[in-house]
Amino acid sequence: MGHSLSRNSSPRPLYSPEERRRRDASPWTIVQGILAPVQFLVFLISLVLVLRYLATGAGEAVATASIVIKTLFLYAIMITGSIWEKVVFGRYLFARAFFWEDVFSMLVLALHTAYLVALIGGYLEVRPLMLLALAAYAAYLINATQFLLKLRAARLSQPATGTVGMVGAAE
Repeated sequence: MGHSLSRNSSPRPLYSPEERRRRDASPWTIVQGILAPVQFLVFLISLVLVLRYLATGAGEAVATASIVIKTLFLYAIMITGSIWEKVVFGRYLFARAFFWEDVFSMLVLALHTAYLVALIGGYLEVRPLMLLALAAYAAYLINATQFLLKLRAARLSQPATGTVGMVGAAE
């Protein structure tokens, strides 16, 4: 006979009670809660600047600077998010609760880093660099959506008195 899963089993909660306690007590939860929306704002500004450059050819320097600033915010949220994950889940990356978000975060990080390498090394002309930035931004949007959907699901599955901490992403 084969093994079957019960259809009535509820999904595993995002946080165990002890993980929730560590999350709520960690200052890194607040750091992530601040960095995530700031990074998103920087992303939106940079996206407009990159699209303006691609459409008009104007503003190359400011668009390039905005991509570098966005990438620095990404690095900051990745580093602090890894520390947060270590505090809450006992590992720096790929904790059960955020495994797939972390996997996709690696792609986001790789694309942003490829942009910096190509920019500093002079490996691409400006237009292909901007297109690489757009690819990195598309991946970032997918990753941010992953985190938001995960946190929303966690909030909806928690008792009415609970709270859900914000983590970045990629955040």
